Amino acid sequence: MSHASPPSSATEVRSLRDLSPQQVRSGLAAWLGWLFDGLDMHLYTLVATAFVAQLLMTGESDPEVGKKASIIQAAFLVGWALGGGFFGRVADLLGRSKALVLTILTYACFTGLSYFSQEWWHLMVFRFLAALGIGGEWAVGASLLSETWPKKWRPWIAATLQSAVNCGILLACLAGALLKGHPPQWIFLVGVLPAFITLWIRRAVPETEEWSEARKDQPAPKIRELFGPEVRSITWRVMLICAVSLTAHWTFMFWQQSYIRSMAEVGNTKTAKDGATVMALLWIMVGSLIGNFTAGGLAKLMGYGKAIALMLAGYFVVMWFTFSSIHSLQVTYGLFAVIGLMQGCFGLFTMCLPPLFPVLLRSTGAGFCYNIGRILSAAGVVFFGIFNKVQGDFAGVLLMASWLFIPAAFFALLLPEHNQAE
Repeated sequence: MSHASPPSSATEVRSLRDLSPQQVRSGLAAWLGWLFDGLDMHLYTLVATAFVAQLLMTGESDPEVGKKASIIQAAFLVGWALGGGFFGRVADLLGRSKALVLTILTYACFTGLSYFSQEWWHLMVFRFLAALGIGGEWAVGASLLSETWPKKWRPWIAATLQSAVNCGILLACLAGALLKGHPPQWIFLVGVLPAFITLWIRRAVPETEEWSEARKDQPAPKIRELFGPEVRSITWRVMLICAVSLTAHWTFMFWQQSYIRSMAEVGNTKTAKDGATVMALLWIMVGSLIGNFTAGGLAKLMGYGKAIALMLAGYFVVMWFTFSSIHSLQVTYGLFAVIGLMQGCFGLFTMCLPPLFPVLLRSTGAGFCYNIGRILSAAGVVFFGIFNKVQGDFAGVLLMASWLFIPAAFFALLLPEHNQAE
């Protein structure tokens, strides 16, 4: 099974003016999909503690709130992983455009339904189902652009796509700021908005030439071929780096809001805690927007593996400094921005991973390997939330999680070199 090269039309493009209408529409569709991906992804993290406490009819300081909130987040991460594999397979069988529509409809509908949760486990089920679409959209969007845009642009495409996620999270922050002080479940209604763009995508975005040609020549390979002799080495290496790095990353992304809410300087009122949580996430996203393009520049300079390794090592250093001692709220915001900058490394996975796999295993392989890390990260969130018996020592939890970035940086050096940025 060979690795097909992009069509020549995709490699002759020298500037934005040379892009074909299909490339423009594909790029816009993927960017919008990722934008709303980020929106629906982080609405819960803004209200997790408050909404779970409301559903349990108890105070936010009740340890049971942290336990249930971590279980809900774990279910979300498992759904994300399964969605990456499931919708990745759908994209390899039915095409990138159709699969993109299905993923967006899935996460938009079930995010909106979270508003109607009456029990904590209702919210868990809705978040799990929404995550199927969010995980799938990553795999489908990445494959769509890797097959339509120039190879030499991949580091910058990765940065631009990842910036869409960051902009979506900024939209979530805006929604959180506008709804500050209102019942926490209101924020989930914002998540319905992405459903409307699927009408345009279905009409305007054709299937990629590379997928269409490959589908004519051969039947779709079986999923088990990810572990066949030609591909399994890549599959295992990609799974390893994704699993370890995402466990540490998502432990930070989930528990950072609890850390901010627990700071004495924030105060005890719900409005103050909500405002500080939104502001913290805002600083992370501002840093991440810069980090995406920093990562792209590093990838052009030294290749994907070394660039990812360097930024994961930086992630550890900044997290260790942030949580090993007490800082003021304003200093913490600044440190969170630097952490966000280091998160730019995850944008590189977007264009780095799909081309490692054959065309008809591309979405399946990238989606499965990248998102399988979320199952382990789900276990990590639960571990830090339950078995570590979090009783307000969120700094200790985050400090412990930061050490995972050291082996993650080492594993990044194992990524195949034949897909280095040009």
